[in-house]
Amino acid sequence: MKKILKAIGYLLGSILVIIIVLLAFLFEKDKSVASLKPLYTNSSSAFMPLMGMQVHYRDEGVATDSLPMILLHGMSSSLNTWDSVVLLLKDKKRLISLDLPAFGLTGQNLNNEYSFAFYNQFLDSFLNRLKINKCIIAGNSLGGAIAWHYSLAQPNKLSQLILVDAAGYSNKSAKGSLGFKIASTPVINNLLLYVTPKILVKKSLEGIYFNKNMVTDAQVERFHDMAISAGNRNAALNIFKKGFEKQPELIKQISTPTLIIWGDQDQLIPVENAYQFQQNIKGSKLSILHNIGHVPMEETPIAFTEIIKGFIK
Repeated sequence: MKKILKAIGYLLGSILVIIIVLLAFLFEKDKSVASLKPLYTNSSSAFMPLMGMQVHYRDEGVATDSLPMILLHGMSSSLNTWDSVVLLLKDKKRLISLDLPAFGLTGQNLNNEYSFAFYNQFLDSFLNRLKINKCIIAGNSLGGAIAWHYSLAQPNKLSQLILVDAAGYSNKSAKGSLGFKIASTPVINNLLLYVTPKILVKKSLEGIYFNKNMVTDAQVERFHDMAISAGNRNAALNIFKKGFEKQPELIKQISTPTLIIWGDQDQLIPVENAYQFQQNIKGSKLSILHNIGHVPMEETPIAFTEIIKGFIK
């Protein structure tokens, strides 16, 4: 028995040494927002002081548009996910994209606490600061869940709602991405505060697109930089550990005219969820894009934008 215990102790000690060596080799400290601004801002970028944060956003397109479109990204993403849509629509609409709290160049909030109630308050404050009384909101994934929760909290402020592979229902059949699986695994996920290898970022992105060729070196670099932007790993880990309250029964209360767009090859939030949204949102319209993954606005921006044009006009 003593020999067995000694062997187990030796094995555990060896594993601990290996983990320490790997951490020392792969450790990456956070990058400051100041160092990332020159890389990921452009002439349309602005920073709004709001609720203790500096919110990165872009206000582009037709400035006189009385019904602007607000674009919300998904988990661990940034406003860049909407770049192609902005290019295709900005001659017709005012388009406002932003890095949501916990992500991008906006980073974590003061308390590092996240809920749909918090995002409702944040989004309302953001729109009020821009003097926007009514708008269209489009949201992808987590951004979609934030969008439909806001439509319930402030129905008079929304003219239309666009849900793109949106969160809201159970995802038991989802294959998921490698990064999300690790981030959701207790104990092991704590390592992500210190270690965020680019190969993990790449594998996670490959789980988002149907067309794996969409994953470029430049894109991996951007996602990696955004992931290790000061406070973002801590914020993302907090979200994965605590999660968001699941209240799918509320979806039936949505009264805002709604368009649902989905990629039929979404591995994160399966297409079955699209039909659930359509069934439970009275009068909603559904458009399924074939051989497209979780972010159709990136994978097929022209077809995606045409669908939106047909809805908002």
